[in-house]
Amino acid sequence: MYRYDEFDQVLVEERVQQFRGQVARRLSGDLTEEQFRPLRLMNGLYLQLHAYMLRVAIPYGTLLPHQLRMLAHIARKYDKDYVHFTTRQNIQYNWPNLEDVPKILADLATVEMHAIQTSGNCIRNITADQYAGVAADELEDPRIYCEIIRQWSTLHPEFSFLPRKFKIAVTGAPNDRAAIRFHDKACQTANRSDFLTLGSTRFCSCATRISLRL
Repeated sequence: MYRYDEFDQVLVEERVQQFRGQVARRLSGDLTEEQFRPLRLMNGLYLQLHAYMLRVAIPYGTLLPHQLRMLAHIARKYDKDYVHFTTRQNIQYNWPNLEDVPKILADLATVEMHAIQTSGNCIRNITADQYAGVAADELEDPRIYCEIIRQWSTLHPEFSFLPRKFKIAVTGAPNDRAAIRFHDKACQTANRSDFLTLGSTRFCSCATRISLRL
């Protein structure tokens, strides 16, 4: 699993401080909900019927033990003692108070996690086969390529305000466990030599998630 360097850590911590100020302005009334909406969506925060929901990225579905313990700590301290694992390798907290969200993001930053680009019209969390790295039929570990795409797409100015959300999946096995046909862009390898040259398969999906292969 990729580990943060000093640049990654600074970027995430600066984003936490930026959002802390934005939340303070919303709570004081300096920002309306309409003005606050694009700011919170860039930080994975949704407004649901009864409460806010925070979506946290788990890039290509890989978690370390201390990160899992932090997620549990946040659920106990700031939510209702449980989390929701999504089909696209994210975690959601469904009942955080708005004033607590910057604290949650700060706690996540201490274990190299964040909620950047988990909502809004941007390139979302890059997903992979849940057995990546250990699958018997795997021809190439897709997590390497997921990480390259993740670094390239994070806060990319050309892909932060797309017409709609854009989802990418990568699998290195002939058996598709990454549900690539339900993604906007997918990469699957048939053999090792194909992975970087012929492994790219494009899919187009509509809002109902019914997919057509092009």
